[in-house]
Amino acid sequence: MNVVFRLANRTRYPLVCLLVLLLAAAPAVNAAPAPDSFADLAARLLPAVVNISTTQTIKDDKGGKGDQPGADDFPQLPPGSPFEDFFKDFLNKNRPHNGQQEALPRHATSLGSGFIIDPSGLVVTNNHVIADADEITVTLQDDTNFKAEVVGKDTKSDLALLRIKSSKPFTAVKFGDSDQIRVGDWVLAIGNPFGLGGTVTAGILSARAREINSGPYDDFLQTDAAINRGNSGGPMFNMNGEVIGINTAIFSPSGGSVGIGFAIPSNLAKPVLDQIRQFGHPRRGWLGVNIQSVTDEIAESLGLDKPRGALIASVQEGGPAQIAGIQPGDVVLSFDGKDVTDMRRLPRIVAETPIDKTVKVKVWRKRKELLLDVKVGELKETGQQASVSTKQTAPAPAGTAMKPLGLAVANLTPELRERFGVTEDATGVVVTSIDADGPAAEKGMRAGDVIVEVAQEEVKSPSDVANKIAAAKKAGLKSVLLLVDRQGDLRFYALKLGKG
Repeated sequence: MNVVFRLANRTRYPLVCLLVLLLAAAPAVNAAPAPDSFADLAARLLPAVVNISTTQTIKDDKGGKGDQPGADDFPQLPPGSPFEDFFKDFLNKNRPHNGQQEALPRHATSLGSGFIIDPSGLVVTNNHVIADADEITVTLQDDTNFKAEVVGKDTKSDLALLRIKSSKPFTAVKFGDSDQIRVGDWVLAIGNPFGLGGTVTAGILSARAREINSGPYDDFLQTDAAINRGNSGGPMFNMNGEVIGINTAIFSPSGGSVGIGFAIPSNLAKPVLDQIRQFGHPRRGWLGVNIQSVTDEIAESLGLDKPRGALIASVQEGGPAQIAGIQPGDVVLSFDGKDVTDMRRLPRIVAETPIDKTVKVKVWRKRKELLLDVKVGELKETGQQASVSTKQTAPAPAGTAMKPLGLAVANLTPELRERFGVTEDATGVVVTSIDADGPAAEKGMRAGDVIVEVAQEEVKSPSDVANKIAAAKKAGLKSVLLLVDRQGDLRFYALKLGKG
């Protein structure tokens, strides 16, 4: 009290100083204390974490006959190196052959991790751990081995579900709610790094919603818990012993842990695994659209208050979106009551929506909100459509210059369709040249692009484009929105209006 009193006298604010000292001495609200040890938690969880080893038969189709080593075996030496013949001889002598000097098939092995989610023997791991495997072996903590069968797998989310069988129930762990864990919370990772066997590492959750370009549903948790090769497929636990992530990838220039590991959130993985368990494969919702990000320029062009939502670039014919009336140029703001904060969020929301469910979709169109009813379809695996040939036959005409956009356009003639590989059903005006220092070049447009719309209105001639540009300038807009067809791929570009 003497200290408070002296501070109060000096500052003339006794109550304020007392309050400051009391707040400083109070414990942080909702902050969990650091654990003294992870030993009890690890001892409880380790029996449910397994090592996974796979065997794959590789036929030597790279080396042909046994007199040529395969590309995977031969060291990378400069052409004509004096060691080239030495290594060829060495590898040929040590390669297994049959009597006709043909190389016999080899067996490649890989190691990963997994965890049991049901006492009956259901094991979760990454798809890349067991991909193309001829034989899968699951090893428990007590070194008991089981041959595993694949219940199902999913390449898009990199998940796989295996089954092992025993007369006794297995120790299993449960999924937790990955949305509840906060950045800075403690996490525990258990796996099989470098084939060493069950290994426990601890750290904190470093970040959420990381995108690492591994697939369409990227939404990774990031941790600084040590994760290395072989940890793939292993669980990340919260302090209640619940699985809140599946360790999948690391960022590592050296190949070892540098404290940047990534895990699939449990809330993303659980619905996929439930569907694999029920149907043998995931069943995802489907909208039938191509989307792109809403940039600052696009938001300004569409009259949005800020960049948000997912911009519809094109709509698949006969798909749920087209049937519901969704159009190219619409911005999806919410789907089934869930806000679409950015482009990456929409595919995940749609994928997790039950098939055949009718949902409310809020879109931004013509500078106002519109509510549509959409019946969600089922996503089918389809191959990529072959691109159209871009065979060039003759020099393109100069076209009409659109200086504010930094490009020139021309009417679509048969000659220009042939030159740029533009299909017969494409409509609009074709870009014949790009100013290297203009707005169009800055956004990545190129000659051969077909401008379908300007400011969300169709254009059929260079004069239509010029009139739309003039109207945008008169309205005081800083940019104008173009809908561009690039060999069947529709995309929006918001170009700044330059001088001219």
